[in-house]
Formats: sequence, C-alpha cells, structure tokens
Amino acid sequence: MLLPQNIDVLVVESQASMRAQLRTMLGSIGVETPQFAASATMAIRRLREQHYDLVLCEYNLGEGQDGQHLLEDLRQHEIIPRETLFVMITGERNFERVTSACELAPDDYILKPLTAETLRVRLLRAFAKRDAFLPAWQLARIGDPVGAIEYCRLARDEHPQYLIDFMRLQAELHAGIGQIAEAEALYREILAARAIPWASLGLARVLVTKKSWIEAEHILTELIAHHDRFIEAYELLARLHEESERPDEACTALQRASELSPYRTSRLRHLGELSLQAGNPATAEHSLSEVVQRSKHSEFRDPEDHVRLLQAQLAQQKLDAARETLEDLERNLARQPKGELCSAIGNALIHAHLQDRDQARSAMTGALRNPARLRELSVGLRQDLMKACFDQQLGNEGNELLADLMRTAGDDRTLASTRATLQARGLEHLSREVEARVQAEVKTLVSTGAEKAHAGDFDGAVSEMMNAARKMPGNPHVLFNAALALLRHIENRGWNEAFATQARGLISRAHRLSPANPRLTAITEFMHALMKRYGIRPDRAPARARKGRTA
Repeated sequence: MLLPQNIDVLVVESQASMRAQLRTMLGSIGVETPQFAASATMAIRRLREQHYDLVLCEYNLGEGQDGQHLLEDLRQHEIIPRETLFVMITGERNFERVTSACELAPDDYILKPLTAETLRVRLLRAFAKRDAFLPAWQLARIGDPVGAIEYCRLARDEHPQYLIDFMRLQAELHAGIGQIAEAEALYREILAARAIPWASLGLARVLVTKKSWIEAEHILTELIAHHDRFIEAYELLARLHEESERPDEACTALQRASELSPYRTSRLRHLGELSLQAGNPATAEHSLSEVVQRSKHSEFRDPEDHVRLLQAQLAQQKLDAARETLEDLERNLARQPKGELCSAIGNALIHAHLQDRDQARSAMTGALRNPARLRELSVGLRQDLMKACFDQQLGNEGNELLADLMRTAGDDRTLASTRATLQARGLEHLSREVEARVQAEVKTLVSTGAEKAHAGDFDGAVSEMMNAARKMPGNPHVLFNAALALLRHIENRGWNEAFATQARGLISRAHRLSPANPRLTAITEFMHALMKRYGIRPDRAPARARKGRTA
C-alpha cells in the first residue's frame, strides 16, 4: 500500500545528496511532488505559506537549530496544526539523546540508514494514528474541548492500541478547561499501570497548578534522577521554584535545561530574567548575550532582550558594554514596534545609573509619552519601568503605570509581585488604593454588561463587555464575562462564527492567566452545548492552502 494520494509533504534537510535520496524514496511510495527546505528558517517560511500533511525532518540541520528545536518553535508559535505529522529522521547516536531530552515529541522517529520500505511502513503507521486522533484535535481547535473529551472516551475502546495516548490527550484536555481533579486522576491511573516519564510530568504539572508544591517537587526530583536529560522536567521544576519564591533554585534548574538544550532562546531569556531577579547579573548577562546573538537572524527577535542585557551589564558596572548594547538596539531594532520604546527605556536606565537625574527623567518622560504603547511591553519590563518612575520621583507617572498594570495584568502572580515591589518602597497603601479602584472599575463594567443582557439587549452587552476586555485584557474575571456575553448572544440570537471565535480566544487567554479557575469548566461546557444545539462540527479534512512550487 502506497501513502495516501495528494498529500503535501515538506522535507527539511540541509544536505543536497540526502534531499535527492529522499525525493527518490518518496516518489517510489507514492509522493510525487514533495517540497524541500534546506534550513529551519526556510522551513518556517514554507510552513507559514502553505498547509502540509507531513513534515519529514532531519535531526541534524547543520549550524543553528536542529530538528527538535524547529519542532518546538513550530508548536510554540502555532505555525503548524496538530494534525500536521512531524517525523524526525535521526542517526542512532542521536536517538537516545533526542527522545529523552524532550517532552514535545515528534509523531515518530525513523533511524538512519533508512530504506523506502521502512519509510513507507512507518509513515503509514503515523497516518493511521493521526486519523484516529484527528476528530479530537479538530474538536479542540474549533473550541469544543468537552466534545474532544467525549470522543477520547469512546476512542479508547475503538482504538485499544492507542489507549494510553488517548488517556494522555484526555488528561491534557481536562487540564485545559480547569478540570484539574479529572486530569490528575487520569495521570495517576496511567502511572499505576506503567511508569511513563510524560505521565509523571503531567501529574507534576497539575500538582503545580494546584500549588501542591511538596508532592510535585518529589515527583520531578525522582523523574530527573531516572531521566537526567528530560528538559521539560527541569523547566517545570524551575516554574515550581519560581512560583514558590525560590528564584536561586529556579535558576539552577533552568541552567541545567539550557546546558542540555543550548539553542532555545525562550529558555535562555527566562534564565536571564530570573537571574536578574535573583541578584546574579553575571549569569543573566551570559544568558541574555546568547539570546541577543542567536536572535540576530530570527523572525522572533525582541528589543526587550537588549534592555534586559543592558540591565545585567549595569548591575556589574559595565557601563561601556551597556552603551554598546544600547547602540546595537538603536542601530538594528529602532524601527520595530517596540524598538523606539525600548531605546528610550535603555537611555533612562543608563542616565539613572550615572545619577544624571534630569536626563533620566527626560528619557523616562519620552518612554511614557504614549501610554497605550506601553502595553506592548512584557509585564516584567512594565514593572521595572514603574519602579524606575518611583525611584526618579515621577510619582504621578508611576501611579498611572501601576493602575494600568493592574487593569491589564490582573492574574495572581503579577498582582503579588507588584505588591512586593511597592512594599519594598514603603508604598503598600498605594497598592491597596489602586487595587480597590481597579476592582471597583471591574465591578462597574461587569454589572453594566449583565444589566444589558438581563434586559434583552444582547448587542449592547457584547459591546460593553468587549470594551471592558480591551481595557482590562489581563483580568480573568473580565475575560470570562466578556466570553459569556458573546455566548449569551449566540444562545439568544443564533450562531455567530465571529463571536464564537472571539469567545474561544477570551477563554484561552483566561485559562493562561487562571488555569485552575472553576469558571473554565462551566463556560466551556456552555459553549459545547451551544455547538451541539446548532450542529457545529469540524471539517473532516484539514483546509488546504494554495500549493506552492516544488523546490
């Protein structure tokens, strides 16, 4: 049996001779026109332009990213959907390293040397498994995780060969809608039958969400003791230490993960930021220098990295190095959306370091000129900017930053760290006053929307709550109520795909901010009921983009 007809295949391989071999092999098993990418960068470009059914990727792609890191970027930035198969080709000597080092695994690994028959059999097996899981993935993608969970329960009996994999997906879906107890029970059931590293990690993850620090740490410590290259375990351990206010231990765990996987800029960035918070600017400078260097040709370059690096250099009295970092930022990134703003912040930090208060205040005022633009910055950098305002006696500006921060980033961790920042400056009263004011604003906004819905003005309720969500995009309470207003409109006025899409986005954002919130389950079940009522089902086949030319 040949592969399914008309499938779109992208081969990522840096060696021309291997590309030619793979073209011949694929042709012999039914793939007439595969496309090729010689690097991770080219692969990302192709995958943004067109849907592919299969990505066949060599692990070793030469300098820069390897195949595993490419996969992580593709998943992290949602460049490929889950139904796109990603199959890794790797040499024997790399197999144990790549399979033990990653939790985000490809759909399959094929060891070299390979034959056309091996390739055919393994790809047919991967497509068969994909087809079994496809309905669940599609249901989750259209915003019906409750339906996806129901499908997983049925599919466990229909496809017993994939029982453990369906239990894993079901657990992840439960966790994604706030059903932490259900997810925990499934992971424990899997582990009772067999010790599987990803199941231990999943259990630890839900325990961290529950703030069951002691048991989660015990599981992760045991996991790392038996699988010392399991990068995701180190990262979760770092998160646990960070959330339980142990920044030094968090840095140690992230440092080990970075040693095992040195090319992940997001991990290096996090290590740099954590090291700054922990008072270790030398480690921060090393990590952030790597981030700036490795990101030079990346599509995901962020001007904030230069600001963080500059902070680490100033903390070590490396004024000349900090100026060079600022010059590099202004030369290469000033035209980016955040570039000009980060440049102003960098200038303010250098002048403040030199105790040139007038120049520091002038630069700070320039950075604060457009408050709406400040929301483009990360929460951490906005907190640093707020601290700088208070340190430079720009009290009014600091107050406005504080209020906007609490409006737009109202999750528990951000509120706690903001309170701690103000307490360190003797401004506890200010924190309480601003929090009370923002809570009153939230109550007013939500009440207004609820009153309109109760009066039957569902258009007005949606308008009010979407306006509230724009004002307070980081407040879980507002996000839930905005999603509810959209769903109430659908319930009473009929299916509206645009409103459903907006509701999915709001629910997803609320989950990221408050993953254990009990309202997650209720609102996703409400959406599931509406989708059943109006017969909304996913397309059975992935939508295909216009086909490009074969390279």
